[in-house]
Amino acid sequence: MVTRIATVAFEGIEARAVDVQVQISAGGVNFVLVGLGDKAVAESKERVRSALIASGLALPAKRLTVNLAPADMPKEGSHYDLPIALGIMAAIGAIPADALHGFTVLGELALDGTISAVTGVLPAAMAANMRGHGLICPAPCGPEAAWASSDLEVLAPVNLIQLANHMRGTQLMARPVASIAKPPPSLPDLRDIKGQEMAKRVLEIAAAGGHALLMNGPPGAGKSMLASRLPSILPPLAPRELLDVSMVHSVAGLIVNGALTDRRPFRAPHHSASMAALVGGGLQAKPGEVSLAHRGVLFLDELPEFHPQVLDALRQPIETGEVLISRANHRVTYPARFQLVAAMNPCRCGRATEPGFACKRQPNERCMAQYLSRISGPLMDRIDLAIDVPAVAASDLLLPAPAEGSAEVALRVAAARDIQRARYEALGLPEVLTNAAAPPQVLDEIVKPDAAGQKLLRDAADAMKLTARGYHRVLKVARTLADLDAEAHVARLHLAEALSYRSRVADSI
Repeated sequence: MVTRIATVAFEGIEARAVDVQVQISAGGVNFVLVGLGDKAVAESKERVRSALIASGLALPAKRLTVNLAPADMPKEGSHYDLPIALGIMAAIGAIPADALHGFTVLGELALDGTISAVTGVLPAAMAANMRGHGLICPAPCGPEAAWASSDLEVLAPVNLIQLANHMRGTQLMARPVASIAKPPPSLPDLRDIKGQEMAKRVLEIAAAGGHALLMNGPPGAGKSMLASRLPSILPPLAPRELLDVSMVHSVAGLIVNGALTDRRPFRAPHHSASMAALVGGGLQAKPGEVSLAHRGVLFLDELPEFHPQVLDALRQPIETGEVLISRANHRVTYPARFQLVAAMNPCRCGRATEPGFACKRQPNERCMAQYLSRISGPLMDRIDLAIDVPAVAASDLLLPAPAEGSAEVALRVAAARDIQRARYEALGLPEVLTNAAAPPQVLDEIVKPDAAGQKLLRDAADAMKLTARGYHRVLKVARTLADLDAEAHVARLHLAEALSYRSRVADSI
């Protein structure tokens, strides 16, 4: 007789059905585990054996065969421990064989029989709910699984004994409650920044429309301070976005104690990050920083110091909103709809724009051009807003703190995003949430400049030699400026301001 337990294998954020088949037969005492598992799966035999002994059970002195089907699908991770153990317990009669029907099971076993947390519980719960199954998962992951559906039956035992008692009806477990992680006490506030009024204005525009932003200025001008305050003016994740983001974070193991967070991700990798770290990959095709920043911000400080090939790997995710990782035995797609914010110095020493400074190696202009050339033209063409952030004067630092802080700016950003969400839902594009993600085919409908605006746009496009992508991005920024002003139509003023932020990009390509 073969006992079957349902579990999952992960391909990106998708949970594929896996059938754990357990058979006890006559023959030499042996424990055979097959099904194309990795090292962690192969080692589950010892964890399962010790956990069963600690729970008062022992493996029968017979041939024990466990098959993870389908056999041609790679199996990775330690979450197969619990389904294997439950399959054995059902096969030897320790729990009713039919008690596990209709459940998807995952969890790692400790040697004392306790069930440890694993990654990917939320995608597994979503997949189980779609198949009409309940879910059995570790106790620390129960609140995470409860987010999948209010109708999903979730069992989150602490150990094997508690689960066995529940199956036999001697101890009933309560359903876990979905929880939200407590927000941080406070976020860095724009009120902390004195001066840089133009930079604050552009930061608000970038936040309102989800636009890519590049800040160029000398060391100490406040570029990193501005970027670190972007999360304080971004609206919290909507419920649909919350699950979308949490699916990636669950697979990456970033969810703590099963509590989700409605704060938008803010990822700031060091400039020494490899391509696999930034876009994803490795032996197990894990999500990279671009996917961990999904629906949030990816901040790249000291942009030219990143390896040029690593930066060019961002070009496709910026356009498509997803990243495809291909390996010999993997082909995984992760979502990557992030907002790129970057900062850089004008040259390697950072003093080329300082009045009276002369570079000892070469003329200042050539030094700046050489440093900027580390960023490819196609990547620069994907940046919507580029501004110079000058050094802050001592007179600005002596001024009192500005009256307007992040709270006031966040209200305007939220209002502009509400306008955008309603617009794209009316157009039948509910997946588009910001102007930066709007497809080119709808721009003619949502941006209808008057005659004066059309003339300005035509003249500027010729003078700046805008590419088709650059032209569309100017329209998207102008649309965001109109949304901040609560204007239904894009005026010449909005186009002029959008072109002023694009001129820095055009000069760099």
